[in-house]
Amino acid sequence: MINPSAYGWIDKFFIEQKTSDQIFMVSEEEFYLQTRATGFIFGHIISFDTVKPIPLKERLAEEISKIGMLNTLYKMYCLVKQDTDKDKFISEAVSFYNLLTPKGFNPLQKMLPSSSDSSKLEKIIHDRVQTNEDLFSKSFSHVITNAILFVDVLAFKKYLEKGSLPEKYFNRIEDSVISVISLSLKSKTGISVHDDLLQKLFESSVRYTKFSDKQIKSIEDIDLSNLENDLEKFYVIDLAGISLWSDEKVENEERYFLFKLGEKLNIAQNFIIESIDFVNDFIIKYKTEIPYFNNSNPVKNFYDHTTESVVVLLNRNKKRLVKEVSQSKELMQLIAKSTHKELDKEEKKKIKTQLLDICKTVPSLTIFLLPGGSLLLPILIKFIPQLLPSAFNENEERDPTP
Repeated sequence: MINPSAYGWIDKFFIEQKTSDQIFMVSEEEFYLQTRATGFIFGHIISFDTVKPIPLKERLAEEISKIGMLNTLYKMYCLVKQDTDKDKFISEAVSFYNLLTPKGFNPLQKMLPSSSDSSKLEKIIHDRVQTNEDLFSKSFSHVITNAILFVDVLAFKKYLEKGSLPEKYFNRIEDSVISVISLSLKSKTGISVHDDLLQKLFESSVRYTKFSDKQIKSIEDIDLSNLENDLEKFYVIDLAGISLWSDEKVENEERYFLFKLGEKLNIAQNFIIESIDFVNDFIIKYKTEIPYFNNSNPVKNFYDHTTESVVVLLNRNKKRLVKEVSQSKELMQLIAKSTHKELDKEEKKKIKTQLLDICKTVPSLTIFLLPGGSLLLPILIKFIPQLLPSAFNENEERDPTP
């Protein structure tokens, strides 16, 4: 199984996918509609449009975004170049992202000169799917990965077509997205419970523009002249549609807003109607899975999401974890005791210290060493007894009940 958290995952992706079998799409609209169907456009991926199916189960949200990002960039390359050569794609992608780094600063300089282009692209994609917030802040606010990754795909298209990137392209696209979303939120007939989180999602995702409360009163006030390509226009319309959605419908006034937006962008009404229907069906079907539509209990949602992610990591590293824990008789006894008794302050401190030492030896578990990571230790302590039930049963029997 492809593991985007481990080195070499891009090469493995192309080996498994046999991309020479890739079927060229006949139009940009077909590319867009297939990409939108995966959820990539909305920052909530529900599938991958690949030759060989890739399961989402047992993957971290960040890993899903990485696969989605790589595959969408590659499909854009195939569309523009009408070519499936994965080596040329990877080389072009690395060259493209090198254009985005400020002079005098290049995170790839930290890599060995001999590093392959695929390893460089892994580093780039890892950095791009992150938001501007730290791990625990974005988990608590439900912002898991960058919500506007598709802007990268649009910019990559420009680069492939021209061999360069128009000056401040990202700034202009982000500014258009922000302006439309800000106005669409103001245009809603009623305030939705998810509006603040939705705005925060985009606010933490922008890289080149500040998400400010723009003084825009109508669509006529927005300058969208920089949106020249249908893909850019489709994208803005769909994002406006998802921000207008509330209570399982888009009201007539909000539909009017979308039609006016389509008119300004010179997009046919049938696309607007299809966009409204798609967004409505997508949200209704996946609402319970989309973080910013589930903010009724932020603390519970934070705990549920974090627990799910940590358990995935622990399952992947359970053999190593069992080995490390088994080497400490005291730790085994303390964890066993914790399953049926309340530990005193000194015992809890010992467990914390020893488990953090173990996490230092397992790279995938360094999440527990990050600021605030110790708050997740109860999840780890609760998980360990499931790995060694027989050993813990013996300990429980030897530990007399007071």
